[in-house]
Amino acid sequence: MKKYLCEFLGTCVLVLFGCGVAVLTNADLVATSLAFGLSIVAVAYVIGNVSGCHVNPAVTFAMWIDKRISGKDFWLYIIAQVLGALAGSALLVLLLNTTSFGDYRTIGLGANGYGQPGSEITLLGALVTEVVLTFVFVLAVLGVTKEKKNSTVAPIVIGLTLTLVHILGIKLTGTSVNPARSLAPAIWLGGEALEQVWVFIVGPFVGAAFAALVSFFIDLEPAKKETNEAFDIEKVEALEMPEIKTEEVVVEAAKEEKENTPEKPQKKNTRKPSTNRKPSNGRGKPRKNNKTNTNNEAKKN
Repeated sequence: MKKYLCEFLGTCVLVLFGCGVAVLTNADLVATSLAFGLSIVAVAYVIGNVSGCHVNPAVTFAMWIDKRISGKDFWLYIIAQVLGALAGSALLVLLLNTTSFGDYRTIGLGANGYGQPGSEITLLGALVTEVVLTFVFVLAVLGVTKEKKNSTVAPIVIGLTLTLVHILGIKLTGTSVNPARSLAPAIWLGGEALEQVWVFIVGPFVGAAFAALVSFFIDLEPAKKETNEAFDIEKVEALEMPEIKTEEVVVEAAKEEKENTPEKPQKKNTRKPSTNRKPSNGRGKPRKNNKTNTNNEAKKN
C-alpha cells in the first residue's frame, strides 16, 4: 500500500509544480523544463526506495514489459498516478482561484495540445514528437535503474533527461511524455484539450514500448558476465602459477642438494662372531645332561 501512496504523492507534486510553473510563466522554456526536471529529482530521492518513483504510466508500462513489476502493480500504479495527477491539478485550480491571474479555464492548466498558435504542429507531428521524446526519456530511466549501484545518481540522470526532452518539446506539444500528466488537466479543462488528449496517451505508451524493446536488445549484462568470468579465470591462473612454480623450484632444489651431498661411508661391523656359543635351554642357562649324571652316581656307589 505504501508504494501506491508514494506514486500518488509523487505524481501530485510533479503535476502541481510542473504545470503550475508552466501556467505562471506562460510556458517559459527554461523555467518549465527545470520545474518538471527538478520535481522528479526531489520526489525520486524521497520515494525512490519505496516505489521506484515511476510517477508516469509510460514508465510503469516499460517496467512491466521489462518484467520488473507484476501485472497487479502495473494497474495499481497507473490508478495511483492518475489520481495523483488529478489531485495535483485540483490543487493548482485552488491556488489559481485565490489569485488575480484569471480563471483557470482561460489561462489553462498546462494542458498539452497540437495545432496551437505558434508551432501549429499537425496531429501526426505531435504523435511522432511524443513517441520520440518518451522513447528517449524512458530509455534513460530503464538504463540508469538497471543496477542498484546507480541508485544515488539515478534521480539526477532522470531529472536532467526530463528537462532535456521538455526543452525540445514545450514549443511543439507542451511535452507530455506522461499520460497522467496530460489527462488530469484535460479532464479539468474539457473541450479541445480533452478531445486531443488521446495523442498524449497513445504517443507516450508507444514510445515507452519501443524503449523497453531497445533496452532489452542492447542489454550488455550477458557480455559483462562473460568478460568477468574470463577475467576471473585469468586471475585464478595468475594466482595459481606462482604456487606451481614454487613447488617446482623446491623439488629441483631438493634434487640438487641430494646430488651434491656426499654419501656417508657405512660403518663396518668389527664385531667377531662368537665360536664358543653355549647351548641354551631357552632361558640363557646350559642344559643338563641327565645321562652323564646318572653314570657318575653309579660310580660313586
